[in-house]
Amino acid sequence: VAVAVTGSSGVAAAAGLYRYLRDFCGCHLSWSGAQLRLPDPLPRLRTEIRVTAPGRYRYYQNACTQSYSYAWWDWARWEREIDWMALSGINLAPAFAGQEATWQRVYRSLGLNQSEIDAYFTGPAFLAWNRMGNLRGWAGPLPPAWHLKQLYLQYRIVERMRSLGMITVLPAFAGHVPQGVLRVFPRVNATRLGGWSHFDCTYSCTYLLDPEDPMFQVIGTLFLKELIKEFGTDHVYSADTFNEMTPLSSDPAYLSRVSNAVFRSMTGADPEALWLMQGWLFQHQPDFWQPAQVRALLHGVPLGRMIVLDLFAESKPVYQWTESFYGQPFIWCMLHNFGGNHGLFGTVEAINRGPFAARRFPNSTMVGTGLVPEGIEQNDMVYELMNELGWRQEPLDLPSWVTRYAERRYGAPNAAAAGAWRLLLRSVYNCTGVCVNHNRSPLVRRPSLRMDTELWYNASDVYEAWRLLLSAGAELGASPTFRYDLVDVTRQAAQQLVSDYYVSIRRAFQSHALPELLTAGGVLVYDLLPELDGLLSSHSLFLLGRWLESARAVATSDQEAEQYELNARNQVTLWGPNGNILDYANKQLGGLVLDYYGVRWSLFVSTLVESLNSGSPFHQDQFNQAVFQVERGFVYNKKRYPAVPAGDTLDISRKLFLKYYP
Repeated sequence: VAVAVTGSSGVAAAAGLYRYLRDFCGCHLSWSGAQLRLPDPLPRLRTEIRVTAPGRYRYYQNACTQSYSYAWWDWARWEREIDWMALSGINLAPAFAGQEATWQRVYRSLGLNQSEIDAYFTGPAFLAWNRMGNLRGWAGPLPPAWHLKQLYLQYRIVERMRSLGMITVLPAFAGHVPQGVLRVFPRVNATRLGGWSHFDCTYSCTYLLDPEDPMFQVIGTLFLKELIKEFGTDHVYSADTFNEMTPLSSDPAYLSRVSNAVFRSMTGADPEALWLMQGWLFQHQPDFWQPAQVRALLHGVPLGRMIVLDLFAESKPVYQWTESFYGQPFIWCMLHNFGGNHGLFGTVEAINRGPFAARRFPNSTMVGTGLVPEGIEQNDMVYELMNELGWRQEPLDLPSWVTRYAERRYGAPNAAAAGAWRLLLRSVYNCTGVCVNHNRSPLVRRPSLRMDTELWYNASDVYEAWRLLLSAGAELGASPTFRYDLVDVTRQAAQQLVSDYYVSIRRAFQSHALPELLTAGGVLVYDLLPELDGLLSSHSLFLLGRWLESARAVATSDQEAEQYELNARNQVTLWGPNGNILDYANKQLGGLVLDYYGVRWSLFVSTLVESLNSGSPFHQDQFNQAVFQVERGFVYNKKRYPAVPAGDTLDISRKLFLKYYP
């Protein structure tokens, strides 16, 4: 049987192919695995199916994804991602790799020396925030081999994306410069910005050029011309001047001058330039970004020459209070994930309704939908749903959609698995109101007596889904995606159990009940956390070793390997030299649970026991100082972790279930 798929672009044809595979062949493709058993013969279509997307763009990637997820990728992993993007119908995405090599060339041509450049670039795991002017120097410098490898990747990334008909978004100049620019051009008008997110001026407080200073156009246009000469262009450029940074003035005239300067530096290199800007700043600092300030920044650019990503539209849409971004086109985006945290989460009702409501908004300037998670490789279901909604004209029937999703994902219908997914859909995946998915579970946070254990769903629904999935193990256990989901749901159940034991520990301490404290603390530290670590270690996608070894694999020397591994360890733990953004990018990985979270919890429990034994009060400040040594010790311990899984997921999950199912 021959099935013809045609499309207006490579992406449209690829999306059509996936639609046929998904809806007629029962296939499935995701970050955690694929189920591609094709029926023989292939199903015939009775009539031709024509699909037109309701918006011009389907966008993918967050500025932070570059560091939280892609930092150590090789070409094979990039190629797989770009193919997934095409099959998902994504036609607009950044290509940011290797830009530091171009910047280095530009800075050298301006007269900066290598030490000034080295003091500016961060290490690879933190480049996203260097590019947005938040950080400088932390965990750097970038070795010469890094630049060469990233340039090689960028050539292949843009070639592959364009060959499939995707529009690549290239980086542009947002106005931030290294301190060395002030030495070379002593009369330049640049102002030092404040610290960012608990960082002081050691690694933050970058310099921002005044929009009227001639060097703004010189540097911005020079960089973009170099970039276009090297990689060609699709005429769309990204720049974020005020990401989580308060502008120097709230005067609308100043804000218009800044955005106009950024745009002119783009058109100086490419008269057809279109500026793609993240709209995160407007909802992140709403006290500063009042309507007059938002309008001024947006109207510094001619209408239609900017596209704003309404970055957190599923929870905090900005288009609603800015009259659809005062006439500038926008993309309705689902952010969903912060820091690449693990944890089942979704706002399925909001994303099922939100894009359609935005299109119906009075004088709507919406031009598409987008996926903008800070980190990927989690919660596959939510992304499959959002990708499908990008092609739909009306909302989906979610319970029947998720039933079919389970069947496609595992390659066979199974009542228990489908029941588990319907439970998860209505509970953990259906956060309503303003939902911010930072995993705040006590499991992954520095212990204290004032930890938040609130959930937006019924914990019993996850426990029941766990039971149902386990009961499907005999039939579906051979499916890689089933095994992944079993780890993920068991992990979520264990995360809930950690909260329960924490509450028992806190209650026992506050009521001076030493035996109860020893019991609850002992079970948590000596059994539950080691069991969870064993579960995670049974799956390749939940291994700390995979993250660390992928960092080391990029290196061309032992010295580079050590630097990259420190970058990788620091990002998922301390996030800065002193725990500046501690545990923001927390992960639940085999090795990390035992040697980082587990050691912290052990110290916490023993400190509480000592406090009761000695009759002296527990001091959080003293504990924080002691536990920081544990956290820092983990970052520098040089222990190698396996990148290959060990143990049988089904057996370990079953053992945990028999012990702990409430």
